[in-house]
Amino acid sequence: MKFKKSLFDDICESIANGESLRSICLRDDMPDQRTVHRWLVKDDGGALCQQYAHAREVQADTIFDEILDIADDAANDWMERAGENSEGWQLNGEHIQRSRVRIDARKWMAGKMRPKKYGEKLDVEHSGELKVTQIERRIVTPDN
Repeated sequence: MKFKKSLFDDICESIANGESLRSICLRDDMPDQRTVHRWLVKDDGGALCQQYAHAREVQADTIFDEILDIADDAANDWMERAGENSEGWQLNGEHIQRSRVRIDARKWMAGKMRPKKYGEKLDVEHSGELKVTQIERRIVTPDN
């Protein structure tokens, strides 16, 4: 497929809205992933690469924002059961577990895509002092 700026803009907009490049490129009206990557390689760090990188940063923010939506959506947490031994409302554990997986996947992705913003932060702090009181020099000969 031949490069069109408007097509590339649509791809970047879809990425920024949280879609994967893979799913975008599966559409009939879109180029395949190799073509998009070729466009970026030929751009050699220019405007297209910057636009694509920005779309990826916004994508991480979008994915992070989805976490709250998923966590707040309790629509299918309870199911009404009708049967001999299972009447009434019951907790839908499968839906809750699936929501947890969706949240964990998004947390991981956002942390990998924008580690400074969403990555795990290690707080390494040293308090106190290190004092050297003696330096000793030894010559050790191996046992034969």
